[in-house]
Amino acid sequence: MIDLSQLDDLARRLSALVPPGVRGTFDDGVREELQQNFKSVLQTGLARLDLVTREEFEVQRAVLLRTREKLEQLQQAVADLESQLDPSRAPRQ
Repeated sequence: MIDLSQLDDLARRLSALVPPGVRGTFDDGVREELQQNFKSVLQTGLARLDLVTREEFEVQRAVLLRTREKLEQLQQAVADLESQLDPSRAPRQ
């Protein structure tokens, strides 16, 4: 989930970057509308990026690490079994 407070802050900073000649006569209502438009465009753009949250990323990272460890254990077990069947195939350290 996107942090809406950061999105609000970014929209506020973007509206502040509008050149003074363009925003010269903006009242608070127009300025607020401009910020909302920036925020809407940012939300739409970020939604299309198919992003995941940090939490989802960390969960998948942990799954991958456990899978890698299990694979290494299985590779060692296979190598041990192969060496028992054929001692000439003993793993070299």
